[in-house]
Amino acid sequence: MVYELDRLMGEARRLAAEYRRATGRTLPISAEIAIADVIRLLGLEAAPADAPYDAVRRSGNAVEKLQVKGRVVFDSKRGGHRLGQLRLGEDWQATLLVLMDEDYEPYKIYQASHAALNKALGDKPSGKRGSISIARFRAIGDKVWERPEAPAA
Repeated sequence: MVYELDRLMGEARRLAAEYRRATGRTLPISAEIAIADVIRLLGLEAAPADAPYDAVRRSGNAVEKLQVKGRVVFDSKRGGHRLGQLRLGEDWQATLLVLMDEDYEPYKIYQASHAALNKALGDKPSGKRGSISIARFRAIGDKVWERPEAPAA
């Protein structure tokens, strides 16, 4: 089953990258790829499909509920990349940000706590919508995984 899922994700990456090159548009599958990546790369468990979080990290009796966000960076020189909406009112302890290259392959994963994200977003209008830039997320979070020879972004 795991092998089949890895193979399916590999095919999804390839199709999404080819579609982008052919049309200039993106397929909205980076979120699902990001979840599969954190489960595989960080040894996490998938959350139940109806949960308000995406993955679970277990350590002894402790259970950490994690929201996962993925972002494909097609042009690292262009600034202003933003994440999709963070579900700040839901029950989770941290958010993982998976940065992917133009082939939808992960190159860095960052983690920021729910408390740190709430504090960073504060009362700003964008914060009320749960919107944050990648640069800001990286500044308040910690890098938890990096691909060897990762792009500078």
